[in-house]
Amino acid sequence: MRKRRMLIHYVLAQFFPVFLGSLVFFALVVMLVDLMMNLWQYISESVPPSQIALVELYYMPKTFFYSAPISILFASSYTLSVLYSRNELLAIFASGIPLFTFTLPLLVFSLFLSAGVFFFDDHMVVPYYAKKVELQNALLGREKSLNSSRIVVISDQGNTVYKADYYDDAARRLSNVFVVLRNEDKTLKAIIRAALAVWTGEQWALTDGIQYVMRSEGGAPRLVPSGPDPAITALLTEGPETFRNNTVSVEEVTAAQARQYIDHLQRTGLPTAEARSVYYKKYSFPLIVFIVVFLSIGLSGRTRKNVLVSSLVFSITAAVLFYVTQMVTMLLAKFGALAPLPGAWAPVVFFILLSAVLVGGAKT
Repeated sequence: MRKRRMLIHYVLAQFFPVFLGSLVFFALVVMLVDLMMNLWQYISESVPPSQIALVELYYMPKTFFYSAPISILFASSYTLSVLYSRNELLAIFASGIPLFTFTLPLLVFSLFLSAGVFFFDDHMVVPYYAKKVELQNALLGREKSLNSSRIVVISDQGNTVYKADYYDDAARRLSNVFVVLRNEDKTLKAIIRAALAVWTGEQWALTDGIQYVMRSEGGAPRLVPSGPDPAITALLTEGPETFRNNTVSVEEVTAAQARQYIDHLQRTGLPTAEARSVYYKKYSFPLIVFIVVFLSIGLSGRTRKNVLVSSLVFSITAAVLFYVTQMVTMLLAKFGALAPLPGAWAPVVFFILLSAVLVGGAKT
């Protein structure tokens, strides 16, 4: 037991300095890339350096989120390759300790770190990245209007359809509104037309409203105009946020907010496949931290020359392969060729199985 504890301390002592150093390095690279991409705009808008620094400070959690997978992959690959090149692992294997047992502390740490990455994304990355985008847009004059035009909104499971020429978010007002209401069997209940509709906090109040209902007169059903029926207008309760020009990126909100957005899409009868696949990806993506460590263990010891360069090349190659695979499955999920859940989780399952095969066939 004491011998195993010493080995655990030894492998972690070799691993952590490399991991922390590479994490800081890759995070700085990501931050510098973002700074260089926007530098000329900062200069043209005469943005003070203190405000630029604040933007990058808000961006820092996102850079660590991006850097964690490739950093832990590089650190584990480099650490094991160095131990192989110094023949230390051969001595460990000769003492009867298999590769999986020796590297189990790295796998356990990466599994806990995967869970930490999910919570870090949900509680740190998302809110601070939102602040970064908001401040950056304000400094560069990229204010986004929530007003929208030519709006069509389906709500109440497809039983209510709103059409408006324009939505004014400041006044919470719709202009030139048509509303089609249907019964549960999808037969027409009523059609409402109004010059204006203003949100009262609970429903839309109509100005110059006319209601058309279906009547069977003389054997032929036709639409008959009348004044708006309060019982019908009381059904116009779809909130103004639905009409805003604010397309939500599921990837840039918390898991709870993403779930609410998907519920909204389902309630309004809009497609949900892409949003659901990105939502499931929020849970599957953090496991890349565990996968890359597992993968590096399976491929460790393949070369003893140019350990630093080989580890860096392998790290980048493995990360690119995973991202490309996930990009393909997410596109398939977006276009309906694959269900949202497999679209998000298939790359994770595939690379875990591949890593297990490689570890099983590794030289020990």
